[in-house]
Parts: sequence; C-alpha cells; structure tokens
Amino acid sequence: MTKGTIWTILGVIVAVVIAWWLVSILFSVLWFIAKLAIVVVVAIAVFAFMRTFFRGSDD
Repeated sequence: MTKGTIWTILGVIVAVVIAWWLVSILFSVLWFIAKLAIVVVVAIAVFAFMRTFFRGSDD
C-alpha cells in the first residue's frame, strides 16, 4: 500500500463518520419539527373542544 492509498482510506472513513453525524442531526431536527406540528394540531383541537364544551347557554 502506498501512502496515498492510506490517506484515501482514512479520508473515506472520516467522510462516513461526518456524514453519519450530519444525518443523525438532520433526522433529530426533522423529528422535532414533526412532533411540534402534531402538538400544535392536537392543542388546537383540544382548545376548540374546550371552548365549545365550556361555552355557557348565554352565548
């Protein structure tokens, strides 16, 4: 093996590790955004239900 081949193998390993880390962060952010969107939808539904449920007969 030449010196260039060793550096190429090390470069590939480092690139895979960095890509793995970046994809992990990306999926964490996307999952957080998805959970946040679900919470907003459920909160709006609960708020609408509570508003109609607790609305008095004087409205």
